[in-house]
Amino acid sequence: MAATPRDALPATERLRLTEIFGSLQGEADTVGWPTVFVRLTGCPLRCRYCDTTYSFYGGEWTSIDAVIDRVREFGYRRVCVTGGEPLAQPNVHALMTRLCDAGFLVSLETSGALDAGGVDPRVVRVLDVKTPGSGEVDRNLLCNIEASRPSDLVKFVITSRADYEWSVAFCQTHALPSRVQVLFSPAHGEVTPQDLAEWILADRLDVRFQLQLHKVLWGEEKGR
Repeated sequence: MAATPRDALPATERLRLTEIFGSLQGEADTVGWPTVFVRLTGCPLRCRYCDTTYSFYGGEWTSIDAVIDRVREFGYRRVCVTGGEPLAQPNVHALMTRLCDAGFLVSLETSGALDAGGVDPRVVRVLDVKTPGSGEVDRNLLCNIEASRPSDLVKFVITSRADYEWSVAFCQTHALPSRVQVLFSPAHGEVTPQDLAEWILADRLDVRFQLQLHKVLWGEEKGR
């Protein structure tokens, strides 16, 4: 997809895009489904374990129409809008709404550090609550948690036993398992999947354990 000069696009029609690619969804409730990933550029957070730091800078100015045309070429029903932090670009709302209008099943991966209240209700929001081990725990925007929808998923990336205990307490404080689907995921290379699974079972938590399927299949290869 050819880059477009920033000034050649109307302000309401442009997005800074890192990449668009097709793969199997590796996380959340659509894990395993063929999905088009639209990765936008830029993020105000610097999580210690981030595996997409290449999306912080650069990217190409692209029109919303061009993004949708490229998504259609894959022939998949599902689209995941991700980043970086996609909500850092105001025009992402128009993109998601137009994808929904076009008949796609759309999900949004967001840090939860920016207001997600304006997201089209047809979009499944995956909110990533930042644990202390992320280094960004102070960036959690609690209004997103309090205004969560039944269709939302709330994810915790666990880097240690302390992170796990913090996440359990957070879920209890906000009554999350009774309101949304809660995901606990081990930080790659920091907590073993076996340990996290055993902790969840021992505490009889009503949460969903998840591994990143794409890393099981392709390791750290970018673009999967």
